[in-house]
Amino acid sequence: MNYDLEKILPHKRPMILIDDIIEYLPDENKIKTVVTIKEKALFYDKKIKGVSSVTGIEYMAQTVGCYAFLKDNLSEPKIGFLLGSRLYKSKIDKFSLDETYIIEANEIFSGNDIVSFDCLIYNQQKEEIANATLNVYQAKGNKEAGFNAEV
Repeated sequence: MNYDLEKILPHKRPMILIDDIIEYLPDENKIKTVVTIKEKALFYDKKIKGVSSVTGIEYMAQTVGCYAFLKDNLSEPKIGFLLGSRLYKSKIDKFSLDETYIIEANEIFSGNDIVSFDCLIYNQQKEEIANATLNVYQAKGNKEAGFNAEV
């Protein structure tokens, strides 16, 4: 499926790092997105022929942003804030050129405006290569608070 991520995430290209949403399961509080590493990618590093594994946190955060948009049936994206990530672990040093990765976010806690997600990244062989718990904040009326989604 091809989603227009510029209508879902409060970013403009080239800051949209993921390629598409591949699965949204509202009954399971889960979403999956995909990214294929290309030389034109914003954080691509020619020296390592890939993207630093630390960028996985942002892949996870953008996946969570897609989930929030679809779950709340929004007409326009809202800004959310990554409060922190716990125990980001990566089994790789880089996301390699021309490799495709699946990013999964599972909502595990929701209270007021704070939500926690268990996030995973898989390689093409369906092996888990990174994981973390993300804690995010999205105020109900943040547009009225004067935030600007133009990035």
